Amino acid sequence: MNAELTELKETIETALDQHLPADSPIARPLTDAMRYAALGGGKRLRPMMLCATCTALGGTLRSALTPACALEFVHAYSLVHDDLPCMDDDDLRHGHPSCHKAYGEATAVLTGDALLTTAFEVLAGAPGLTAETRVRLVQLLAAAAGWGGMVGGQHFDLMAEGGNLDLNDLQALHAAKTGALIRVAIQGGGLIAGADDGELTLLDRFAGKLGLAFQVVDDVLDVTRSSKELGKPANSDIEADKSTFVALMGINEATSFAGALLDEALDMLKSIGLEHSQLAQIAVMAVRRTF
Repeated sequence: MNAELTELKETIETALDQHLPADSPIARPLTDAMRYAALGGGKRLRPMMLCATCTALGGTLRSALTPACALEFVHAYSLVHDDLPCMDDDDLRHGHPSCHKAYGEATAVLTGDALLTTAFEVLAGAPGLTAETRVRLVQLLAAAAGWGGMVGGQHFDLMAEGGNLDLNDLQALHAAKTGALIRVAIQGGGLIAGADDGELTLLDRFAGKLGLAFQVVDDVLDVTRSSKELGKPANSDIEADKSTFVALMGINEATSFAGALLDEALDMLKSIGLEHSQLAQIAVMAVRRTF
C-alpha cells in the first residue's frame, strides 16, 4: 500500500473512532464491544472505495468520510452477526476472538444491532451534503444491507449449506451477500461527487465485477491460506459444506476467473478516465490481496 492509501486508511480509522461512543452510563460493556468489533482490525476496503470514488470524480474527502464510516459500521455489524453460533459459528475474526467469544452471545447480538443503527444515525447527519443526497445515501445503504441485499444473501447462504448451487445461483448469492456493500461504496462515492447517470451506471457495473472477483478470491484463499494468514478460520466453507467457486471450478480456474473479472472492471474505469485513480489501485489490491 502506497503512502497516499496508507494516509487515507489512517484518516478513516480516526473518523471511525470519533463516531463511536467512548462510554455509556447504562451499557459500558456494549460500547466496549462496539469499539472492539469496529476498530479491532480490518482492511477498510469499503470505506476506502467510497472515498476514492468520490475524490476521483472531483468530490472532497471531507464530504465522503462520514458516509464511509457509516458503511464500515454496517460491514462490522454483519461480521459480528455472521460469526455467531447460529450463523457461521466462527471463533476468530481479524486474528482475535470474535465478538461473541470476547463478550458473550447476547452482547454480540446487541453490538451488531447498535452498530447498524449507529450507521444510519451517522449517515443521516453527514456534514457537507445536501438533504437530498443524504436521503439517497440512506436509501442506498438500507437497500444494500437489507432483505434484498446482504441480509438476504446471508439467508440464501445458510439455506444452501449442504446443497450444490450452480454458477448462476452462486453468483446471485454473492452479488447480494458480498457485492451489495461494495456496490453501495462505489455508487455512494459517485453520488456524493455529483456523478451523472452515465457515470453511475458504469460505476455500478464496475462494482459488480469487482465484488464478484473479491468473493472468488476469498473462496480460493479459504483453501490455500492458514487461519493465521487469514485472521479467521481457514477451510470454513468446506467444513460448513457450502458451495464455492473453488468447488465448482477448481483453484486454478477460479483464480483465472477472478483475474478476468478484475480486467473487465478496470476496463470500465478506463472508459470514464479513472484507470490511474486511487479507486483503480484499491480494486487491484482488493483482488490480488496486496495489502
